[in-house]
Amino acid sequence: MSVRVFRLLLLFLCSSLCAEAEIKDTLVVAHDGSGKYDKIQDAIESIRAFMDYTVVVYVKNGVYKEKVVVPSWIKNVIIVGEDAEKTILTYDDGANINKMGTFRSYTLKIEGSDITLKNITIENNAPKGTGQAVALHTEGDRLIFIGCRFLGNQDTVYTGAERTRLYFYKCYIEGTTDFLFGPSTALFDFCQIHSKSNSYITAAATPKEVKYGYVFKNCRLTADNGVTKVYLGRPWRPYASTIFMNCDFGKHICAAGWHNWKNPDNEKTARYAEFMNKGEGADTTGRVKWAKQLTKEEALLSIENIFGEDINWFPFK
Repeated sequence: MSVRVFRLLLLFLCSSLCAEAEIKDTLVVAHDGSGKYDKIQDAIESIRAFMDYTVVVYVKNGVYKEKVVVPSWIKNVIIVGEDAEKTILTYDDGANINKMGTFRSYTLKIEGSDITLKNITIENNAPKGTGQAVALHTEGDRLIFIGCRFLGNQDTVYTGAERTRLYFYKCYIEGTTDFLFGPSTALFDFCQIHSKSNSYITAAATPKEVKYGYVFKNCRLTADNGVTKVYLGRPWRPYASTIFMNCDFGKHICAAGWHNWKNPDNEKTARYAEFMNKGEGADTTGRVKWAKQLTKEEALLSIENIFGEDINWFPFK
């Protein structure tokens, strides 16, 4: 990426993502010695707590094998990769390795709020058989992911805190079982959601009092060759909320669409809905009776509807 292109990118990010927080510093991470840091975590650790200005962490192409934490006292940070397919943060922890469990298996954990990731790959490449293996674990609020890739198998992305808001734009997310799971409110916009096995895409755990959990708009649902039976979701907790709108479903989406996780009581509380999807897997005639087809009026979901009235943080408002 040329200096001119990088400066234009920063200008865009400053104007669209941080209208109230001026960019004052850029930290460069590189393996080739051209940056101040050779590890992403070292750059994160150098950032001051509770800043009222924005810091950019620019990560040059390379494979960074690290387990990275953005702590709760860090905010107003933009992490930018040079190229999404060539800037890779990876690790290989799995839940069954040394009994660490799902919630310690992450490659990247974001505890802070007002954090943006752009053009970077987050990967957990733990071998199959090691259990749940989280690539991205989030706990912060007002998190934005633009043009990122999230690679893994079971439990790739964990949106891990109630009443937090996440926005994924033009991202690629792959996995096997429940590879999008958790209690946060998350909007997936123009993303590719790729299934690697016959299983379940989402396992929302939306709290009862929170209206929206996962909302997919204008997304493409794709799959590996030989994958023929994928459910849109199953409820990790009662009152799970998941909506697919104006998405393109591949033929791997099964006729029933949704699963009750072998608990009929979940059918009474799960809030599953679809609207105007297309593609071979979008036929709703065989859908479970306890899922809903939205009316045009119900489908008029604004950003304020999904995230609440405070949307000053939203990049495309």
